Amino acid sequence: MQFLCCSQTVAGSHCLSSFLFWLHERLEDTEDGRVKLWASAFGGEMKSISAKYSGSQLLQKKYKEFERAVRVEEIDGLWLVKRLAENMEEMFHKKAQAMKRLVEAAEEAHLQHEEDPNLQYEYFNAVLINEVDEEGNSVELGGEFILQPNDHFNNLSVNLNLSVVQVPTNMYNKDSAIVNGVYWSEALNKVFVDNFERDPSLIWQYFGSAKGFFRQYPGIKWKPDEHGVIAFDCRNRKWYIQAATSPKDVVILVDVSGSMKGLRLTIARQTVSSILDTLGDDDFFNIIAYNEELHYVEPCLNGTLVQADVTNKDHFREHLDKLFAQGIGMLDIALTEAFNLLSDFNETGRGSECSQAIMLVTDGAVDTYDAIFAKYNWPERKVRIFPYLIGRESAFAENLKWMACANKGYFTQISTLADVQENVMEYLHVLSRPKVIDREHDTVWTEAYIDSTLPQAQKLEDGQGPVLMTTVAMPVFSTKNETRNRGILLGVVGTDVPVSELLKTIPKYKLGIHGYAFAITNNGYILTHPDLRPLYGDGKKRRKPNYSSVDLSEVEWEDKEDTLRNAMVNRKTGIFSMEVKKSVDKGKRVLILHNDYYYTDIKGTPFSLGVALSRGHGKFFFRGNVTVEEGLHDLEHPDVALADEWTYCNTDEHPEHRYLSQIEAIKLYLSGHEPHLYCDKELIQEVLFDAVVTAPLEAYWTSLVLNKSENSDKGVEIAYLGTRTGLSRINLFVVPDELTSKDFLTAEDREGVFNADHFPLWYKRAAEQVPGTFVYSLPFNTGSENKSVVLASTAIQLLDERKSPIAAAVGIQMKLEFFQKKFWTASRQCAALDGKCSISCDDENINCYLIDNNGFILVAEDYTLTGNFFGEAEGAVMNKLLQMGSFKRVTLYDYQALCWVYSESSDSGRTLLDPYFAFFSAVKWILTELVIFLVEFNLYSWWYSDLTAKAQRTGRTMQVPCDTEYPAFISERTIKENTGNIDCDGCVKSFVIQQIPSSNLFMVVVDNKCDCSMFEPITMDPIEIMYNESLKCERLKMQKDRRRPDTCHPFHPEENSMECGGAVNLTQSLVTTLLCLLVALFPR
Repeated sequence: MQFLCCSQTVAGSHCLSSFLFWLHERLEDTEDGRVKLWASAFGGEMKSISAKYSGSQLLQKKYKEFERAVRVEEIDGLWLVKRLAENMEEMFHKKAQAMKRLVEAAEEAHLQHEEDPNLQYEYFNAVLINEVDEEGNSVELGGEFILQPNDHFNNLSVNLNLSVVQVPTNMYNKDSAIVNGVYWSEALNKVFVDNFERDPSLIWQYFGSAKGFFRQYPGIKWKPDEHGVIAFDCRNRKWYIQAATSPKDVVILVDVSGSMKGLRLTIARQTVSSILDTLGDDDFFNIIAYNEELHYVEPCLNGTLVQADVTNKDHFREHLDKLFAQGIGMLDIALTEAFNLLSDFNETGRGSECSQAIMLVTDGAVDTYDAIFAKYNWPERKVRIFPYLIGRESAFAENLKWMACANKGYFTQISTLADVQENVMEYLHVLSRPKVIDREHDTVWTEAYIDSTLPQAQKLEDGQGPVLMTTVAMPVFSTKNETRNRGILLGVVGTDVPVSELLKTIPKYKLGIHGYAFAITNNGYILTHPDLRPLYGDGKKRRKPNYSSVDLSEVEWEDKEDTLRNAMVNRKTGIFSMEVKKSVDKGKRVLILHNDYYYTDIKGTPFSLGVALSRGHGKFFFRGNVTVEEGLHDLEHPDVALADEWTYCNTDEHPEHRYLSQIEAIKLYLSGHEPHLYCDKELIQEVLFDAVVTAPLEAYWTSLVLNKSENSDKGVEIAYLGTRTGLSRINLFVVPDELTSKDFLTAEDREGVFNADHFPLWYKRAAEQVPGTFVYSLPFNTGSENKSVVLASTAIQLLDERKSPIAAAVGIQMKLEFFQKKFWTASRQCAALDGKCSISCDDENINCYLIDNNGFILVAEDYTLTGNFFGEAEGAVMNKLLQMGSFKRVTLYDYQALCWVYSESSDSGRTLLDPYFAFFSAVKWILTELVIFLVEFNLYSWWYSDLTAKAQRTGRTMQVPCDTEYPAFISERTIKENTGNIDCDGCVKSFVIQQIPSSNLFMVVVDNKCDCSMFEPITMDPIEIMYNESLKCERLKMQKDRRRPDTCHPFHPEENSMECGGAVNLTQSLVTTLLCLLVALFPR
């Protein structure tokens, strides 16, 4: 028997009639039960195997036996989110109190200290501890420093009794100001230790000094990177800047007149970039270049300011490279524009509504422009002026310094690239003066971030790479009466709080299978959310460029009006509902759910908390009850495991509990002999209940293993179950070495196990299947060879009612080869008495496929198609299935995507790290410095022309943030079978689709004689959403709702504004820079 392919012409009308008759006959044959017979035979056998080895019927029966003893409750989402917010508030408060104790100790220690310019003091330098010279003696500022591995700090070697001090590479270790600061801040050691004893969940505590040194507890050895450099200055960290200053609106004016050519323009660009580094999410800015005319660096943002988030700052940095110097600098026009811009923007109510500043980057000013200041800024002087004089010429220094002094600002001169960072930082200390004089120790919390520059970043690395954290910080002030009006900031204290600590306060079992908790900042950026993806790459993960400023609207994108986001930003308490499309399984599958959102604020912080509960089974919870004795007996079975990231008992609270497993902690808690061990009593009661109900499966699975006739071909490898309390049981039907997939149900398989913010994928998919049926899938983290596996899972409902809670899910892992053999065997069955089938999957002219409810191929004659999307193999058929409604396309969006682009870029940065290039580049720099006063502009351009030319010749592909749109597909449950014909180029292709009973699978039989290559394959590839220039501009201008910080300290009447800077000591700057270069060239 063969399918026929006929030419659709008049001459071929007889052939077409014959074909249609044949097709009708074959479809009648199908209706008689041929394809249905195959589907029924395969479905029946697979359900029998899956139910038998998983023990699903036994477990359903056991839960039924307890039906009368359980109490079903509907979850009160609003009460739940308020309770969680209170728990988080308490946790955050403990961290803030620890910082307050550090502030008090630091200010008292400084008050009692008398500055001694000749002070000599040996301290433990973080880089030099335990270092010895050639003779085996400790180096200066080193000394023996006892370090021991500590499990609380990820087994890093630390000293729990002492802190260490890190000094930036460009600063002298024994500088008088640093030695004095280190000396008096030794008083913090006692408080560090006391804080850790009071709250053993604390991790790193530290004090970042305004002088530049960084004191860290517990003490740890710092090691330079592969280039021999430690690129860390605490004063550049967001937690330092945020605690030291108030929110600000900033206009940066950049002189691009002809005199700024060459090195000066390069220094100016770096200065502006460094200023951008000091701006945070609560700040607003714009950059205006000026000569005879004004040039907004981003023309689209003419006349407005934008939020200083990572995306906007990076956008402006790209435009800085396009600046070029020519013409005459008209500073009066630029200042007038800046004042008007700040005034107009402030009236809109969209900015910081706090401090205002104009940053002036120029190589000179021929006037003091007092008429402009008198018109726009005096007498209130609400806008501070910070001039940065670029270059060695000091002829205009007095004019610029006068501007700073007359407008409560600060003047600095920047002669070399090495001067930039230290001089830019000066303005932060000026902006901190009002806060210091007010004695306002505002507690600040940063957005979620990853700080990989610190050695403790290693502590925060898990199997998926670095993880997010937030920092609580408070400023430290000089309280000496004689310095009151100077407003001296001593530094900032802080401690890190990993986001994973927040998740520990969330009872995942109360949120249901699809439920989750999430938190956002006052700017709407995500602090924690299960859909936040801050990292990318295989192996060692890397941070995405804008990972810390992902808005809630970018993950809950179905909320087009930002109703949920805006309510949370404005710290409201309430409820919101919407249908959502949740992508799972690495974005290849979609679950369509209806979520109810409950939200409230976390008092004492800038954060708001939300809880999402899915309607249906996700809104119900049940309580069972068993005796402690029988519960503990069954909990201790060797096949039982509890979710690693769920908190049954808080074993972090006291050091003696840290070595306990969760099951050991539960036993200790229930013994009543440990009053200091805090456990979730409700969760423990339910996990004991689940242990008792699921215990019979251990004996059941064991009996299958012992029966040698069962599973003789070892097709079924693992049986597993999970319950709503995070309890799981696993049974192996083969020895571990014979397992096809060894990652399943291990920590390496993040989506396959219980995590802090989600249930296993197989559990979630089973919960959405019709009760009593199995969901089959090919894991995407396995290969497409026959060594792969198939998972079959089903949910166990507590009651027969539609809204019954899901009690558990069970399943099996089987070999793909075993699964495929069962399919091919079933597809050869027929009802003919002589055993000769008129149609079979063995026929050359038809292709048989087994696909799942999302369109992925599990079985095909071409094994290379296994795991592929059906539309890629049979585009014409998939297109017809979509038209017929058997499948539907769901459009999804990814606003955290990365797209590859080709970028013209310089590799000179990498080249300079090579020792050969570094040496000669250093010689070039020294010679340039010696003669730069003669030919500053042209020499610089000529001297670096080789590197510049090389940079222009190089380019590379790189990943940049982008928005993408991509499809997912899902079958229509109500359509069990269908047939179709496709008109192709000169022929008709026919096919049959039949659902496999008790599963999420479909059998598709397709005529392969008709060539339908005219139909393009249907793929799931994401498509970048391209925005035209107009739309790009609107997106840049668009500012979503945000809530300003509660405090603001723009100026103070007692402030001494005459401390407004001075010219840079050029000799010292040159020597310091040369010293830094030598250190970099000749590392220890």
